[in-house]
Amino acid sequence: MMSNLPTRLRKNKYIRSLVQETHLSLNDFVQPIFVTYSSIKTEINYMPGQFHIPLNGIELEIERIVKSGIKAILLFGIPEKKDEVGTDAFNNNGIIQKAVRKIKKYFPNLIIITDVCFCQYTNHGHCGIIETDGVINRKKSLMYLTKQVISHADSGVDFVAPSCMIDEMVLTIRRSLDNKNYENVGIISYSVKFSSSFYGPFRSAVNSVPKFGDRKSYQLNPGNTREPLLEAKLDEKEGADIIMIKPALSYLDIIHQVKNIIRCPIAAYQVSGEYSMIKATASKGWINENDCILESLTSIKRAGADLIFTYFATKLSKII
Repeated sequence: MMSNLPTRLRKNKYIRSLVQETHLSLNDFVQPIFVTYSSIKTEINYMPGQFHIPLNGIELEIERIVKSGIKAILLFGIPEKKDEVGTDAFNNNGIIQKAVRKIKKYFPNLIIITDVCFCQYTNHGHCGIIETDGVINRKKSLMYLTKQVISHADSGVDFVAPSCMIDEMVLTIRRSLDNKNYENVGIISYSVKFSSSFYGPFRSAVNSVPKFGDRKSYQLNPGNTREPLLEAKLDEKEGADIIMIKPALSYLDIIHQVKNIIRCPIAAYQVSGEYSMIKATASKGWINENDCILESLTSIKRAGADLIFTYFATKLSKII
């Protein structure tokens, strides 16, 4: 009787490469960018290697990204002023709107995705319009969300990515875009966004820590499985073009399960806390940074992600 020896397929790197099932490509990745009105490029606290990029001169940063082989970016804007309704989020001359127009002028083929939410634009740090009792007003939030989305579409964005986890946000956005003849603007919905402890560095980067309460009433419970599957199915039915799961590494099982029930592409976001843990541990010499980057991203793709949002995107051109 012949024996099956699995190690025959591992005995050297060429054979291992030949039978490897999951491969990373630069086409898989989206690079998030933080745009500010600051006059200088400044490294972000708690996110080594990531920067606040000045709007004036952003084309230099984008040129570096394009040369790295990355074909898509996600924009986060940090306004000069914040208020109760996040006015700068839907201002046609707001920071994101200006950034999109400028980038499209110099790099018309780069895929631009804009985060659609209110947390970094409001003075209270929540993802929608707040009632006097501290509860998000869903209908009013959707109304302002529509204004934000249309202003981004007017600026020339390719995809909007609503991250506020407000019921019927995808349906409202799709109808609004179609009514304004923006049928070709896509929606990447943060359908499965957990109430996670791994967002800490990001919230510091955009100064969006809630001034009161938390986001557990509208973000998902980390202990649930049926709830994220329901959210994904609802958003696909409402017209989402891509479904996002966030964070990634703690929710590989969710990525896999969503992949099995959704027909549209699946995105996963390797969030700021996941990024910073690798950077911090590597800085101590306790792990090999490049190896951990590749292993973590491979696991996300293996779980079922078709594209990955990661702060390591531009670095990958040097290590894949």
